Amino acid sequence: MHDYVNSVLESVAVRNHGQPEFYQAVQEVLLSLVPALKAHPHYARHGILERLVEPERQIMFRVTWEDDSGQVHVNRGCRIEYNSAIGPYKGGLRFHPGVNTSILRFLGFEQVFKNALTTLPMGGGKGGADFDPKDRSDREIMRFCQAFMSELFRHIGPDTDIPAGDIGVGAREIGYLFGQYKRLTNKFNGVITGKSVNWGGSLIRPEATGYGAVFFSHEMLKMRGEDLTGKVCAVSGSGNVAQYTTEKLLQLGAKVVTLSDSDGSIYDPEGINAEKLAWVMDLKNKRRGRIKEYADTFKAVYREGVRPWFVPCDCAFPSATENEINGQDAQELLRQGCKLVCEGANMPCTPEAIELFQQAGILYAPGKAANAGGVATSGLEMSQNSTRLSWTREDVEQRLHQIMINIHKNCYQTAEKYGCPGNYMVGANICSFLKVANSMLEQGLV
Repeated sequence: MHDYVNSVLESVAVRNHGQPEFYQAVQEVLLSLVPALKAHPHYARHGILERLVEPERQIMFRVTWEDDSGQVHVNRGCRIEYNSAIGPYKGGLRFHPGVNTSILRFLGFEQVFKNALTTLPMGGGKGGADFDPKDRSDREIMRFCQAFMSELFRHIGPDTDIPAGDIGVGAREIGYLFGQYKRLTNKFNGVITGKSVNWGGSLIRPEATGYGAVFFSHEMLKMRGEDLTGKVCAVSGSGNVAQYTTEKLLQLGAKVVTLSDSDGSIYDPEGINAEKLAWVMDLKNKRRGRIKEYADTFKAVYREGVRPWFVPCDCAFPSATENEINGQDAQELLRQGCKLVCEGANMPCTPEAIELFQQAGILYAPGKAANAGGVATSGLEMSQNSTRLSWTREDVEQRLHQIMINIHKNCYQTAEKYGCPGNYMVGANICSFLKVANSMLEQGLV
C-alpha cells in the first residue's frame, strides 16, 4: 500500500506543480491512511485516492469593482467544490491577498475530512479571492462583495453549495454577500452561514471554532487524568478564533499569556483576563488596530515579527494561519515545557513540527478535528434555517460541545483500532476517510 500511496502522491505533484500547500495537505492525509488501506484493499481497486485528490469542480472568475475614488480594480475569485459524497459542498470564503489556487485547494481538501468528522451531512468546498480588505472603507467592501456574489450566485444554493466566512470574511462581508444573493435570485434561504442572528444566523457561530478547539483539548487532557485548570496557554492570532479560544480557556480556568497578529506577538506573563480580552476584541473588531497597542496599554512584552512560541507554556493553540509552527518553533515549544498543541487554524503546523510533537509523545490535535466546531455550528445554522427555527445559546453550545466530544471519541478509538493509539492525526484522517470513501463507493463511479 505504500507503493500505491506514493504513486498517487507522485501524480498529485506532477499535475499540481507549484501548489505546495495543497501537496502538503494531501501528503499528510494519504501517508496516514496506509493502515486503513492495508485493512481494506478494495479502496485501491476502486481508485478512491485518485478520485479524492481531484476536486469535483473548480470555478474561477473575474471580480471587477470600483473604489471610492473611482479607480477600477480587478481581482480573481474562485470556488473549489471539492467533494459532495456526504452532502452539499460546505466551506468558507477567504478574502486575502495571499489567496491562490494552492491555498484554496488545500483548504477544500481539508474541509472534506473535517466536515465528515462532524457526522453532519456536509461535503467539502472552499473559495475566496485575492482581495485585501485591509484599510478599505465599508462601501468599498460592499461593492467588492456585491461584484463577487454577482458571479458566485449561479453556482451556490442551500442544497448545492453553502459558503461561510473565513479570513477576511466576517459578519459584515457575509451580510453584503447575502444581500446581493437575495437581490439576484429573489430568494431568502440558507445559502450562506455565519449570518447575523437578526436574519437567520445561529447563536454561538462566531465563538464556535475557538470554543470547539478548547472543548477538544479538554477531552484530550481528560484521557490523561487532567484538565485545563491552571494551565498556561499560548494562543496565536487575535482574530475570531483566537479571541474565543481565549474566552473559553479563561472560563475553564486556564491562563492565556500570548496573542499575535501579522506584525508581531505580545506576551503578558500576568495573563490576559476577561477585561483585557474585551479590550482586544474592541481593538480588533471595531478599531481595526494592531496587537502592539496591547503591549503599550498593559505594559506587556512585544516582539515585532516574531510568533508567540517563545514563552513557557503547558498548551499551545495556533489560531492564526497555515504553517505558523515550523520545526524550530516546535523545538522551542517543547523546550519551554509544552505538553499539548491544539490546532485552531487550518494546517498551522508543518510536517516537521508534527513529527517532533509525535516523537516527544505530547498531545497533538490536528485542525480537521480540533477546529471542526466552526463548520459543525454552520451545519446547525443550516438546520435552523431549514426548519425556520432559532435555538437558544445554551442549546447550540450544548450541541457543539457534544459534537466535539464525539469527534474526539471517534478519532481516539479509530487510532487505537488501526494500531496507532494516541495518534489523533491518524485517527482523524482514517475516521473521516472511511465515511467519505464508503459513500463514494455506494454512489457509483461518479
